[in-house]
Amino acid sequence: MTFIREKLTLPANANKLLLHSCCAPCSGEVMEALHASGIDYTIFFYNPNIHPQKEYLIRKEENIRFAKKHNIPFVDADYDTDNWFEKAKGMEKEPERGIRCTMCFDMRFERTALYAAENGFSVISSSLGISRWKDMNQINGCGQRAVAPYPDMVYWEYNWRKKGGSARMIEISKREQFYQQEYCGCIYSLRDTNKYRKSQGRELIKIGVQYYSP
Repeated sequence: MTFIREKLTLPANANKLLLHSCCAPCSGEVMEALHASGIDYTIFFYNPNIHPQKEYLIRKEENIRFAKKHNIPFVDADYDTDNWFEKAKGMEKEPERGIRCTMCFDMRFERTALYAAENGFSVISSSLGISRWKDMNQINGCGQRAVAPYPDMVYWEYNWRKKGGSARMIEISKREQFYQQEYCGCIYSLRDTNKYRKSQGRELIKIGVQYYSP
């Protein structure tokens, strides 16, 4: 059976979208959904939280590869890790979905909104919310705060998980043989994931070796 996507339209009668992307696996379904609806969009890759740099570069290159496949403009923003670590001070022991994650989303969305304002985009969104490991309310709150300084800008709170979106995200990752990241991205997520794995007698994460099989 052929899957028929619903027709998406941007809010506020906008004609283009700036999409913050965290990685190819999360953005694959979002990108294909936007493409199917004929929406003009640009990828904005700003993720200074991803650590180490080897992991960051792999995730970025996978996203660039998929964007090129669909002829989508790709904005490669700064990897200003020093700034991110400075903001994370005092939050090193916070759990996933806690205040450190809020800080991280705020930082990334604020930069997205700034770029949007400087380059004629009135709507921004993010692929972060498609992951079931993320708190969508937390993400949407950060998105709304990011656009608040710009009266004519909207954060699009579309639920990319609905109607099988999360399942298609995995299907696309397998089809495209994306790099299969095994932790959220930051050094503290890597630390805590490895700590849990060790407690379960599992191997620790090996950067750069996990890819989806078709």
